Amino acid sequence: MNKIVKVGIVGTGFVGDIHYASFKNWVPNSEVIAVASPNNAQKFAVERGIPGAYADYREMLKDPEIDVIDIGIPNDLHCQVVLDAAKAGKHIIIEKPLCVTLEEADLMIEACHKAGVLLMYAEELLFAPKYVRAKQLIEEGAIGEPFLAKQSEEHPGPHNPWFWDVNRSGGGVLLDMGCHSIEYTRWVLGKPKVKSVLASMGTFMHQDKTQGEDHSYTIIEYEGNKMAMLENSWAKGGGVDDRCEIYGLGGHTRADLLRGSSLLTYSENGYGYAVEKAGTTRGYTFTMFEEIWNYGFPQEMQHFINCVLGKEICMETGEDGREVLKIIYAAYQSAGEGRRIDFPYTPPKVKIPMHLWKSGKK
Repeated sequence: MNKIVKVGIVGTGFVGDIHYASFKNWVPNSEVIAVASPNNAQKFAVERGIPGAYADYREMLKDPEIDVIDIGIPNDLHCQVVLDAAKAGKHIIIEKPLCVTLEEADLMIEACHKAGVLLMYAEELLFAPKYVRAKQLIEEGAIGEPFLAKQSEEHPGPHNPWFWDVNRSGGGVLLDMGCHSIEYTRWVLGKPKVKSVLASMGTFMHQDKTQGEDHSYTIIEYEGNKMAMLENSWAKGGGVDDRCEIYGLGGHTRADLLRGSSLLTYSENGYGYAVEKAGTTRGYTFTMFEEIWNYGFPQEMQHFINCVLGKEICMETGEDGREVLKIIYAAYQSAGEGRRIDFPYTPPKVKIPMHLWKSGKK
């Protein structure tokens, strides 16, 4: 008899909803049996037929049936929930970014190692079918040895108000969306060691909403003569624009995550469910068919469940999330000081990563 992995979700917002739908509709050897939120856990659970609902996630952690805790909450809350879940002996899925600071990252990784539980870093772009095919082309030798990976993710702004508050998020668009770009390009290049980071950023459109950057450009030089070029924006209208391009010594490939699998839609009123409900869906947008699947969320959750069952080795761990965060630190410091940051790199201790940008500009 195949084991059904029981899941408890912390957070009933945008991420919690997507992860629940992924488990429910696409991952047959999993079952979401509980959800926790101080705001609307009961409503969320009733609407979706989830048997357990908790206002306090710590009460949910006492349920011996739960195997995995899936965390989709504001960045500043990640660390404590992970520490508590590890202590309770639960495997953990943590939505990106891993946390706000490197000190928190170290605490989380150590706690999970000590407890003998998996800390699985949720970077869905590594499971998005088009982006996976690009990686497969590299492995098949279609474009030769890759030397340059470009990735951009841009839209009008975040889907929840707390993102604008840098004390909660840790920064702006680089921390919110740059983590996608960093880890996807790092993955397709084979996760080489970083040699240097150079970045430029600014707050161009949303000065009234945030102290964080709303557009950033980052260049990462890796060992082995490889490079990544990343562009991220909260200041680009027209819905989500998510694409990659990879150059190799024997060819190149590009993938557009939305275009080619979507409906060109014009709406004066806007429309409902979307993976990226960023900004607005009014006007022209690309409405994706099977949106959650095309973004890779179900495939990601299936992989993590298989890891819990011992069927696969986890391809994205807390250590990967920490490396992404370290690169983000370097990018902020580079933009603040107007210089390239060379590795090996020991980041300064800061309350939030974005302070490395703001302090360097003075």
